[in-house]
Amino acid sequence: MKNLKIEIKWALIFTGVTLLWMLLEKAVGLHDRYLDYHLYLTNLFAIPAIVMMVLALKDKKKNFYGGQMDYKQGFLSGVMVSVFIALLSPLAQWITSYVITPEYFPNVIKRSVELGYFKTLAEAEANFNYKNYAVQGAIAALVMGVVTTAIAMVFIRSKK
Repeated sequence: MKNLKIEIKWALIFTGVTLLWMLLEKAVGLHDRYLDYHLYLTNLFAIPAIVMMVLALKDKKKNFYGGQMDYKQGFLSGVMVSVFIALLSPLAQWITSYVITPEYFPNVIKRSVELGYFKTLAEAEANFNYKNYAVQGAIAALVMGVVTTAIAMVFIRSKK
C-alpha cells in the first residue's frame, strides 16, 4: 500500500472535488431551476478531472520516481488512480443523491418526460436512479481515467 499512497491520495482529492462540483451545480440551479442546461454544463467537469489526473501523475513522477518516470510506470499509476476513483464513485454518488441534492432525480425524471425523452414516468425512473448513476459513474471514471492517463503520459513521461 505504501507504493500506492500517492494514487490513493489523488483518488480522495478527486472524490472531494467531485462533491464540491455537485454542490456548485446545485447552488447555481442546475439541479432544479436550470435543469435543462445540466446535460451540457455538467460536462465541464472534464476540465478539473483532467487537471487532477495530470497533477497526480506529476506527483508520482516527482515524489516517487525522483523525476524519472517512463510511460509504463505512469500509465500503471494512472490506472490505479482510476481504479480507486471508480471504487469511491458509488459513495460519492450516494452522498450526491441522498445528501447534497435529493431532489435531482425527481426533477430530472419529471422534466425528461415533459420534454419527451421518455414516454412515461416509469421509463424515466428506470433510467434516473442511484443504482444506474452509481454503476455508470464507476465505469465512466475507470474508462475516462485510463484514456486521460494514456494521453497525458505521452507528455509527462521522461524523455531519454
